[in-house]
Amino acid sequence: MARTITEIQQQIIAAKDADPVLSAHSWSTSKVAIWRLWTYITAVCIWSLEQLFDYHKAEVTALLAASKPHTLQWYTNMAKRFQNGQLLPDGSDVYAVITEDPTIRIVQYAAATELSNLIRVKVAKESSGTLAKLTTGELDAFTAYMKRIKDAGIRLQLTSDDPDTLQLAVAIYYDPLVLAASGARVDGTSPTPVLDGINTFLASLPFDGVFILNELIAAIQAIDGVKIGHVISAQANYALTPFVPITVKYTPDAGYMKLDVTYFNTAVTYTAA
Repeated sequence: MARTITEIQQQIIAAKDADPVLSAHSWSTSKVAIWRLWTYITAVCIWSLEQLFDYHKAEVTALLAASKPHTLQWYTNMAKRFQNGQLLPDGSDVYAVITEDPTIRIVQYAAATELSNLIRVKVAKESSGTLAKLTTGELDAFTAYMKRIKDAGIRLQLTSDDPDTLQLAVAIYYDPLVLAASGARVDGTSPTPVLDGINTFLASLPFDGVFILNELIAAIQAIDGVKIGHVISAQANYALTPFVPITVKYTPDAGYMKLDVTYFNTAVTYTAA
């Protein structure tokens, strides 16, 4: 970044004062002294050159950004910059007015992955504090935006789906001083602490992150009043696909998961320990 003319001139004068030969001479203290005017002229020349260097650097940086192949992270970042209902200037991938309004910047979650001959971009928004898919209209607008800004020749698969469904059968061995036989807290602060803990765990997973069964078990065991949390079975599916058992880990196709509460309530058991 170019220095100011004043900064450059002061540095020239400081260098003069530090030189044992130059500092030995008597110099006029007038602001319009010839030597001081020459330091100003020199400072202007140096400042002009530094300005040109800055312009050149910015131009080269822009050319490199425009010419280099974009990474998966670039597609993820650009997806989050989508502004619903806003005009994108011709020939540009940047909106004329950038807003942080979540009702316009609706894509709060995005992940790009490379598949065979294409890039898949999963996206989701936030609705009432939970992740949700884009509406048909929102996805259509987002699709038009991504097709406008993508690299030429790159095929995109843009998806925004309902969460994958997680079905759990759990046996809870509890401390009767803390939990009741129904699973509620004895002190009345929560009727469903185990269910709440599982939902909190699922909400904490990174978008398009991996669900690891052992981490869920650890989260259940950490719930106040739970002595042993035994996951009898875990399975998941997306859309209309068959449920698959989870023995170690699972990557949600939609990028996020939701617990089947009805199934859980019929499959959970509570035993005093």
